Amino acid sequence: MYPPIKPYKTDTLKVSDIHTLYYEESGNKDGAPVIFLHGGPGGGCDEPDRQFFNPEKYRAILLDQRGAGKSTPTAHLEDNTTWDLVKDIEKLREHLKIEKWHVFGGSWGSTLSLAYAQAHPDRVKTLVLRGIFTLRKSELRFFYQVDGGASHIFPEAFDEYISVIPEEERKDVVLAYHAQLNSVDDETRLKAAKAWSKWEMTTSKLIVDPARVADAENDAFANAFARIENHYFVNEGFMRDGQLLEKQEIDKIRHIPCIVVQGRYDCVCPATTAWALKKVWPEIELQIVPDAGHSSREKGISKLLVEATDKFADK
Repeated sequence: MYPPIKPYKTDTLKVSDIHTLYYEESGNKDGAPVIFLHGGPGGGCDEPDRQFFNPEKYRAILLDQRGAGKSTPTAHLEDNTTWDLVKDIEKLREHLKIEKWHVFGGSWGSTLSLAYAQAHPDRVKTLVLRGIFTLRKSELRFFYQVDGGASHIFPEAFDEYISVIPEEERKDVVLAYHAQLNSVDDETRLKAAKAWSKWEMTTSKLIVDPARVADAENDAFANAFARIENHYFVNEGFMRDGQLLEKQEIDKIRHIPCIVVQGRYDCVCPATTAWALKKVWPEIELQIVPDAGHSSREKGISKLLVEATDKFADK
């Protein structure tokens, strides 16, 4: 990754009567514009996210999505859907007077990148995606439900994750969490938010990173991350099951150069989804990292992501 860098501009954009979004720009003001779409949904951007882009060649734009990061109001669920976010990205592009830009997204960011590109294929130069997630029911079941697969790999962490849910409600853990994450009782809501967030932080790397797990103890982060994620998952991403992988949708973006970086042992967004994307869109360049999980901070993944942005810098 490139060395740490400070933004040369930070600003906000009001996108609705409720939501105001934070965004920042770093690198070369006259460079190739690239929009960074963070994960979650609800994760927000971090300072290291600027480091995927050559600061001499890229004008890197980082956006905190509705309710996430520095955007306000925090953790707010009203008027917060996939298609609201797609409209927000387009509003930001128009606001910045950018004709076309590169799009970079990992995990939920890959979902949103695909949704945005399919809605506005004429505005996307290239796609760099990581940890492909398309919000299919099968993907959510694998990671969040008792009959999924991730619980077989991280059984002790999964037991902690479901411990806040009464046994009689575990037939649908996501729905049971929804009730607690929207409780009027602050203690109930925050306890659930931390447990939900800790499950993902624990499983995001091949080797569990205590520092990443500790992020789940941050009240503000956990509240936004858990509530917004759960809101999207209960509502099945506000799209048809498998919509982003449908041939008619892929045909809209087939002409866009796309590099996908996928950890072989990604338990949050398993490689089967990246492979499903490759099968319907064989033109993409799929790179599977043999010794990595889900996180963009794992060495093999970050290296290939930087190589991908370097490759596209002059397109």
